[in-house]
Amino acid sequence: MKLEEEKNKDAIKMAWASLQSRVRNNKLGGGKARLKKLEEKGKLSARKRIEQLLDDPDKLIEIGALAAENMYEEYGGCPSAGVVVVIGKISGKQCVVVANDSTVKAGAWFPMTAKKNLRAQEIAMENRIPIIYLVDSAGIFLPLQDQIFADKDDFGRIFRNNARMSSMGIVQIAAIMGSCVAGGAYLPIMSDESIIVEKTGSIFLAGSYLVKAAIGEDIDNETLGGAETHSGISGVTDYKVKDDSAALEKIRSLIEKMGSQPKAGFHRSETLEPKLAKEDIYGCLPKNRTQPYDTYKLLEHLVDSDSMDEYKKEYGQTLITTYAKIDGWSVGIVANQRQVVKSKTGEMQFGGVIYGDAADKATRFIANCNQRKIPLVFLQDVTGFMVGSKAEHSGIIKDGAKMVNAVANSVVPKFTVVIGNSFGAGNYAMCGRAFDPRFMVAWPTAKIAVMGGSQASNVLWQIEKASLKNTNKEVNQQKEDDLKKEIQSRYEQKTEILNAASQLWIDAVIDPVDTRNWISTGIEIANESPLTEKFNMGILQV
Repeated sequence: MKLEEEKNKDAIKMAWASLQSRVRNNKLGGGKARLKKLEEKGKLSARKRIEQLLDDPDKLIEIGALAAENMYEEYGGCPSAGVVVVIGKISGKQCVVVANDSTVKAGAWFPMTAKKNLRAQEIAMENRIPIIYLVDSAGIFLPLQDQIFADKDDFGRIFRNNARMSSMGIVQIAAIMGSCVAGGAYLPIMSDESIIVEKTGSIFLAGSYLVKAAIGEDIDNETLGGAETHSGISGVTDYKVKDDSAALEKIRSLIEKMGSQPKAGFHRSETLEPKLAKEDIYGCLPKNRTQPYDTYKLLEHLVDSDSMDEYKKEYGQTLITTYAKIDGWSVGIVANQRQVVKSKTGEMQFGGVIYGDAADKATRFIANCNQRKIPLVFLQDVTGFMVGSKAEHSGIIKDGAKMVNAVANSVVPKFTVVIGNSFGAGNYAMCGRAFDPRFMVAWPTAKIAVMGGSQASNVLWQIEKASLKNTNKEVNQQKEDDLKKEIQSRYEQKTEILNAASQLWIDAVIDPVDTRNWISTGIEIANESPLTEKFNMGILQV
């Protein structure tokens, strides 16, 4: 048993190390040469700006570090989508920080850049915490303008959110630390306050070349839209500072003077360490993802010692529903049990599958948590809902619909951790991205897909086989095996967590040992936003 655990540990640590290598490369942005050029201009890099701005840069959480990974390769790539998004404390207050990385295509906006910025604003709006923009961008990446300009969740949505946040009383501060052009010029000016850096900061709807082409006027960029112009002539900006460091200090000073706001009031007591060492959590997850494991053991690495009060333990056993504490915070946990279990009626139930009784139990538990103002934590390792005649005849669809309804209408904050598999409708019922978890993170060996690789490849092979028959092409056994292998490999690549992280289906891939910290920090952030909606599940099919 000990040997198996060591193998499990090695597998997940290797996967984590591989992903961390990619993150380290992304932290270099456009490369060391471009970082050096910034330094020569007297400017700080995006990440150094963030480090200097935060109270404790070691305690930040980063959103979308792997966004746009393996994308836009024909344009040289776009590390971290060309923008760094973190959450951390500034002058003692939790804030979202959005920093353009000017070493990546001069900070130009790719489609994923817009998506990442919108996610940052969503976090600020949901949790009612200040958002800080460190602006240094050349504007929309023109070769891809058709993918970023006009749709509902494109570039323009950012300005709509600026306006909405202002009406909601959510503080927005922008520091213009480099170029800020065209439509992007509206972002800092639609913020509550704007700071511009002398000589390096500039803001205008059209640069000097475009002005010359449009109206024939000869003018340099500094005179057109530099710090002196906008501080003393146009009044567009509110504060003029000498360099990046001074801009960051001004932000800290402004945040420090903010008054306190009402909180949600989630319960927190004294923190206790888990019963089992959190450092040993790596061994819980089998290297072979089809093997069962005991989710209760995993929970003992995550929750505060002796804090679990399990709800309906003997009923619907493929889902664990339990009240517990994580880092002192009271939580309601919904977790997939991955062991094969035997119901009290004698039915053998597969681990990781949601059965009708489990869905009913979870629905009621979610309602209880909403009644009691307890945040929900979903731990996903799910292959989907049970199928077959027995399940259909017992009404699995309506049972699943009830659970989905409860998750969708839940008003307490939800946090989702993809431990292993996240397949099919199980992803939805266990609060996937479409169901608005405040944060959604995943372990490095997790997978997200409609179904598992072997099942999907068999389905896809049947389609491919039918197509070959229609064209009168014969397939011998060797060719069949090769095609199946190719199909499965292609499919599996799309299920890897790197793909999900690249598309921003999740906020981050995390080290399993950091799971407690992510959940705890998430609840601390969510506690900044009082609950205003009443829980109402609406109409349920019975």
